[in-house]
Amino acid sequence: MRLALLAAGVVLTIGPGWSADTLPMKNKGFFRAQKIAGRWWLIAPDGGRFISKGITTVQFEQDHIHGTNISPYGVTNKAKYGSREAWREAVARRLIGWGFNTLGAWSDEALSAIAVGGQHLAYAPTIDLGAGFVEQKKGAAWLHGVFPDVFDPEFEVAAQQRARERCAGRKDDPWLLGWFTDNELRWGADWRGKDELLTMFLASPAKTPGHEAAVNLLRDRYREVAAFNAVWHTAFSSWDGLAQAGPIKPPVMRQEVYAQNQERERHANEADPKRAAFVADCEAFVAQLAERYFRVTSEAIKAADPNHMNFGCRFAYVPPKSVVVAAAKYLDAISFNCYSADPRPVIQQYSAFGKPLIIGEFSFRGDDSGLPNTKGAGPRVKTQTERAAAFGAYVSWALGNANVVGYHWFEHADEPKEGRFDGENSNYGVVNIHDEVYGDLTRAMQEINLKAKDLHATGADSR
Repeated sequence: MRLALLAAGVVLTIGPGWSADTLPMKNKGFFRAQKIAGRWWLIAPDGGRFISKGITTVQFEQDHIHGTNISPYGVTNKAKYGSREAWREAVARRLIGWGFNTLGAWSDEALSAIAVGGQHLAYAPTIDLGAGFVEQKKGAAWLHGVFPDVFDPEFEVAAQQRARERCAGRKDDPWLLGWFTDNELRWGADWRGKDELLTMFLASPAKTPGHEAAVNLLRDRYREVAAFNAVWHTAFSSWDGLAQAGPIKPPVMRQEVYAQNQERERHANEADPKRAAFVADCEAFVAQLAERYFRVTSEAIKAADPNHMNFGCRFAYVPPKSVVVAAAKYLDAISFNCYSADPRPVIQQYSAFGKPLIIGEFSFRGDDSGLPNTKGAGPRVKTQTERAAAFGAYVSWALGNANVVGYHWFEHADEPKEGRFDGENSNYGVVNIHDEVYGDLTRAMQEINLKAKDLHATGADSR
């Protein structure tokens, strides 16, 4: 019905603020990005300026207790609503009432079909093109930071197949905001391990495509194996020796990507040319990985769905520059997760690449919630009142940037106190596991959401 209405030229009232500031545009029908008077905007199917205001993980049975089939929030919902359909109706009404217009990653997409006063929620799925390939080859490995072997010809085939399965059937859906290709891939040393991606691929089995790509890169960068040995502190007599060697101890163990200090790195490399050469090798390999990943995933999505935007892989931190350069080359908007109390320094780093930006996750946890809050990202504050104030400041600062076109809160309901699949046990929800609303927080969300477009248009801090 909704597609027929669109084809017939009926104007759609899709969500809060979707129809205001309507622009005279051609080819209406799907979300897109456009720069207007020096500021990036998303443009809704009806031609109106749009800021994506979302909440992630809106699910009937959100979060099972680690190692069990028990979802405390799901138990509540079964008792309170009686059916998934009744829960969807109530939740859609609440979210739209609070000024949200988007279902973030890992949400129940059926919520988008529910009309509340003629308004609908857009949705933005994560389709795991890289993580899905890793799982296909090795089993689930996100927690261990296993990067997909993007040099494997099968990766391209798998990405195309997954995109056809996940995207092709929804290419004509006007409620689809766009696609996240993955979530928080590892682009270097991070909380999942200290290895560089180059040393990780050198440690992969001989003759696998990724291993061969790593060896070939080093052969291209050093004329003789002796020169490589001098930098890497190895003793190979030939390149074949390197190709058959297996894991190699790196000559340098750098800090996690997000802990690296550019000035300290510069001084260290100037003081030790061999360290600088090793770092340059690692960065050259990451550049190849990124180029291949973003090209293949972009082409796969465009082939299956030429109508909707590609938001990329939801960076967990600001990765090496070459990675963002590749992302900016292929993406319609760059997505990243930012759990800082003040997002402006991170936003500024991504803004340098000139693309629209979507914050895929951010949150604050209150110590008065009764939850442990001992595992999980993001700042902890003492009270729900402080949590509400932190939300207002964060979003106001973010919208002041000309490139930010969306912000998605993590997440809809609190995590179980016993810990979910990865042990997280934090107060991230706009509701608790009893489906009780955090009033201070949601009132602050409603206030900021309703003036989000004005804040972005003027670049003003609402506080």
